[in-house]
Amino acid sequence: MRYNKAEIEAFAHETLTEGVCILRDHLPRQLLSKWHEAFLPLLRSHIDNEGELQNRGPGRFYVTLPFIAPFADEVVFTDPDVLGIVEKLVGADFTMVQLATDTPLLGSEFQALHRDAPPLFPEMKLESPPFQLAVNFPLVDVTIENGPFEVAMGTHMMAKDRALEAIETGEVALVPLLMQAGDLMIRDVRGIHRGTPNRTNEPRPMCVIGYSRKWLFRPEVSIRIPMHTWASLSPISKQMLRFNPRVESLDPNDGHELYQAFAY
Repeated sequence: MRYNKAEIEAFAHETLTEGVCILRDHLPRQLLSKWHEAFLPLLRSHIDNEGELQNRGPGRFYVTLPFIAPFADEVVFTDPDVLGIVEKLVGADFTMVQLATDTPLLGSEFQALHRDAPPLFPEMKLESPPFQLAVNFPLVDVTIENGPFEVAMGTHMMAKDRALEAIETGEVALVPLLMQAGDLMIRDVRGIHRGTPNRTNEPRPMCVIGYSRKWLFRPEVSIRIPMHTWASLSPISKQMLRFNPRVESLDPNDGHELYQAFAY
């Protein structure tokens, strides 16, 4: 582990209070370069096959990553520092439920402000402790020009209407999160946020790994795991991935994205 117990506690506390923490220079850039090289053909294929399906907004594409090399990499999704923080936030025996990317291209726009999950108990007008986290890391450096993620800190624990009011009045600012390839963000998916325009000619892929409390099930989000990959996984990976479907092989024609309703 890179961080000690006190540092893990501090990152978890930051996420509990602000909704986000960032581990700087955490993943090897060489590893991310391999992901980037393998991702670009997937993005091109996705655009060719589902060019009209831009439910993340104009010029913005959500692409699930196939659970094969180089993406099925335990160095990334069983990182002990990340898992230590995740356990502090969503409890022991959590599950891994998502491995995907969000990529704005030239021509993308500001997204509407949104959350990635609804509250568990909307009738109560109160927010619960965390139940789902997104671990995000870019495959390229994120600058003001290529579409940084903007987040309103602390809004994960506000009712949505109250959070939007606070943003509108300037009580809470939208903060662009500039990251370098290698940086890694852990966030509560209820924090109000939006994607911003990519004004460059190069795609800006942001990976997302989803971790949830063990009882949370969202059928539109899952990871299809080939049996040969499953056989090679460590016990901790199998435990985290236990609720995902296992298949004999990945059908390259079965690429239709099911995760359509993403904004709450």
